[in-house]
Amino acid sequence: MFDKKTVSLDWAGRTLTLETGGMARQADGAVFVTYGDTKLLATVCAAKSEKPGQSFFPLTVNYQEKFYAAGKIPGGYFKREGRPTERETLISRLTDRPIRPLFPKGFKNEVQVVITVLQHDLENEPDILGMIGASAALAISGLPFMGPIAASRVGLIDGDYVLNPTLQELEESELDLVVAGTEDAVMMVESQADELTEEQMIGAVMFAHESCQDVIDAIIDLAEQAAKPAWTFESPDYTAEKKAMKKIAEKGIKAAYKKTDKMERQDALRTVRAEAEAALAASDENPDGMKSNVFSDVFKSIESETVRTTVIKTKKRIDGRKLDQVRPIESQVGLLERTHGSALFTRGETQALCVATLGTSDDEQFVDQLTGTIKNKFLLHYNFPPYSVGEAGRMGGTSRREHGHGKLAWRALQAVLPTPEDFPYTIRLVSEIMESNGSSSMATVCGCSLAMMDAGVPLKRPVSGIAMGLIKEESGIAVLSDILGDEDHLGDMDFKVAGTSEGITSLQMDIKIAGISEEIMTTALEQANAGRLHILDEMNKGLASSREEVGEFAPRIETMKIPVDKIRDVIGTGGKVIREIVDTTGARVSVEDDGTIKIASTDKKSIDAAREWIHGLTADPEAGAIYKGKVVKVVDFGAFVNFFGKKDGLVHVSQIKPERVNHPSDFLAEGQEVYVKLMGFDDRGKVRLSMKFVDQETGLEIPREEGDAPAEDNGGDDKPKRARRPRKRRED
Repeated sequence: MFDKKTVSLDWAGRTLTLETGGMARQADGAVFVTYGDTKLLATVCAAKSEKPGQSFFPLTVNYQEKFYAAGKIPGGYFKREGRPTERETLISRLTDRPIRPLFPKGFKNEVQVVITVLQHDLENEPDILGMIGASAALAISGLPFMGPIAASRVGLIDGDYVLNPTLQELEESELDLVVAGTEDAVMMVESQADELTEEQMIGAVMFAHESCQDVIDAIIDLAEQAAKPAWTFESPDYTAEKKAMKKIAEKGIKAAYKKTDKMERQDALRTVRAEAEAALAASDENPDGMKSNVFSDVFKSIESETVRTTVIKTKKRIDGRKLDQVRPIESQVGLLERTHGSALFTRGETQALCVATLGTSDDEQFVDQLTGTIKNKFLLHYNFPPYSVGEAGRMGGTSRREHGHGKLAWRALQAVLPTPEDFPYTIRLVSEIMESNGSSSMATVCGCSLAMMDAGVPLKRPVSGIAMGLIKEESGIAVLSDILGDEDHLGDMDFKVAGTSEGITSLQMDIKIAGISEEIMTTALEQANAGRLHILDEMNKGLASSREEVGEFAPRIETMKIPVDKIRDVIGTGGKVIREIVDTTGARVSVEDDGTIKIASTDKKSIDAAREWIHGLTADPEAGAIYKGKVVKVVDFGAFVNFFGKKDGLVHVSQIKPERVNHPSDFLAEGQEVYVKLMGFDDRGKVRLSMKFVDQETGLEIPREEGDAPAEDNGGDDKPKRARRPRKRRED
């Protein structure tokens, strides 16, 4: 019934198995991947023909995690997996990026890759297995795929590179780097790091690529056993169409690309395109003209040739810059006075308005995932509205691109955040892209770094980012710093590097050709380092370091520690006590399992009141200390005073005044605030309080003069004791 084909190899001390023929047999390609006890299924299906008029390659990657894979039931009301989580979206993008460039130009049949995590051992991350599975499924599908690729993860622990570290090992690692590549070259890099050097990053990338080779060999072995017949496909030849287009449009395209302003350049290109369409595109007057999809491909190819040839030949960019020159930068902070922190970062025609908001532990994001529920104290959200590129467009939910750019900026900044003990705030950053012409994600890194410093977040160091590009032709190679949007679209590489003056915190690379060499990557990193340091200098003109205190409108947070066995005293039955503290003082109070209590408010008095309340509930009164209390009951022999949380004590009538007091009500009334000194405890643990040794105006202790008799002590009994008369001796 089943015609299974299997290959296995030992990879980083665990067995990697690729199997096909057992599941999803109607798909064009289906591979069951096992690594450790993590298992997933990767499938590929493709349309047998392209849609008429298709002008782009419709490749879709869907990565999905099923909660049963970790023996869990989804949270929420419906108990069913819903729309893709941010993690699923990011891994879908991660898989798409290295395989998309390996389809031949002109192939426009719809292709869908679906990766489903079926079992998770809570040790081995399934993201790299999904990329391997997708590559293997494509390799056996018969589709015109110029792979295979493989992927691996690298950590850095105690100075040594570690291949495919487990989830537990990643917690100790200074690096989390994922690399995908073919047999000959690197195709994609995604990483976050703790300020590592360029040499360490290059070493990790090469170590990862070398580790992929055995997996690539295994995929080839599987394809030799199980591959379906190859599809017949030849890239279309548009030589005649290009020749006709050049006669009409080449001169106008060259003139348009001499305009340094983006909007002027786009207007000029629209005019040239409209004229060419009128002359060449198919219409009622010209039924034999170019189809719209062919016209788009040919027009873009002439644009690409124009830009690439000019850069290689003249060493000048579209906007007239040198290859390693960064556009003018302006950094402004504190634009939005009532927010906790804000910055407007402008680099050429790219601009990001970044806003920092500080919150308490109540604002942490709880994320339910296969490995358990996690709490995020650092959030970064990136928004790319259509007006940022001068267009009218649909405003809807968060796009995959927005998720990806936001996560890239998050990775770049996480290495410089203070510890929760030093800064117990939840931090949310929002980047609103105001203008875009090249690398708004790196503008987000710079702007969010400034916004946090403006908010008083004590960063280790500021972080800057830069996007690098590449144009690779037979006539030469050009590495471009701070690329424009057109240089990104028409170039061969998008290489983003973020970091501090001390090292790299994040690196992301996407290649649009069949990969790049170590030499090109090294050149790009060295050039990026110079660009990053220049951007940092420009950022310092706006704000060089974090402000000493959080802003006026940010909440103040104070922490205190109580014994774990006192937590229930603060929370109370059903949360009654903590709700009363919050409602009465106006402060927000959160209690953690280790006894750490965080008290937050914009009003210092509220924090002090809540802290004193909690202190009274959890601490023990100290003998000799002076407390401010309130009379709760007056009796014949004294007054009961609430002086420490819910603790009451008796001030005996003899302890109210230095002189004799006939009745306590002559001096005290219920509700009256008084200062008392804790004299100690009797043998039964009852509290002994005194007022006569404390100045009731100031709360300060009244010093005793030498020779003063010690205070009367009735042992804290409710009734004063009468002196006994001596008994007469009976005489016989």
